[in-house]
Amino acid sequence: MEASPINGILSMVIYFAVIFGIFYLIIIRPQKKQEKAHRDMLANLQPGDQVVTIGGIKGKIIKIKDDYIRLRVSSNVDIDLVRNSISRVEKKAETVRENKTEEQVETEE
Repeated sequence: MEASPINGILSMVIYFAVIFGIFYLIIIRPQKKQEKAHRDMLANLQPGDQVVTIGGIKGKIIKIKDDYIRLRVSSNVDIDLVRNSISRVEKKAETVRENKTEEQVETEE
């Protein structure tokens, strides 16, 4: 008994669908999830956050205006960056504020 050409085509379509499903689950879906988390992180940046740029520069956000961020990398050394150049947040502003002593917070205000 010979296999009909329709069965061969149908099995190839199913094979490619399974391969695409595996790629989607292993590669595409996790990457989209990671991109969404990065977009959310960029949207929630605020002054006082300690961040690391894509180039590896660490600093504290001083000012945010539209798509630009002013980052203090050392005392009296500020650089302006595009918001998308932020790689990750090391410490949120609230966490930094909680770690300071009450005396340091009073002198800042």
